[in-house]
Amino acid sequence: MTGIGTIINTVAIISGGIIGHFTGKLFKQEQQTALNKACGISVMFIAIAGAMQGMLHIDAGTIVSGRSMLVVLCLAIGTIIGELIGIEKGFERFGEWLKKKTGNSGDKQFVNAFVTASLTVCVGAMAIVGAIQDALFQQYPFLYLKGA
Repeated sequence: MTGIGTIINTVAIISGGIIGHFTGKLFKQEQQTALNKACGISVMFIAIAGAMQGMLHIDAGTIVSGRSMLVVLCLAIGTIIGELIGIEKGFERFGEWLKKKTGNSGDKQFVNAFVTASLTVCVGAMAIVGAIQDALFQQYPFLYLKGA
């Protein structure tokens, strides 16, 4: 069924947020920082593996590379567009507005957490590629991994 991966991903994110809200205080700050770093490194390795999969292939028993310039151009063009439209500032402004509306004015990390969560959960590469794979091919591994 088309969209089941997106539904499972949404449920996983909401469940993880609820669990994290109630259990986050059980971990010391150093442990939370270590877990964040471990998750960040995992995401980097997954991204690198995905990029390498598109860049490397085996031809007659030899590893052949290609499309590396495409990766560089995509990163450069994406960065330029993001800077020109001020996407980070827009997220920060929306985070400040949301902070006031939700009554979290005293939380100094609210905006940073909101921006990080929004960028990784909503517009991260795994979210976009995963949603496309879900819609076109009914394949869910990226969304399952992202939800985890």
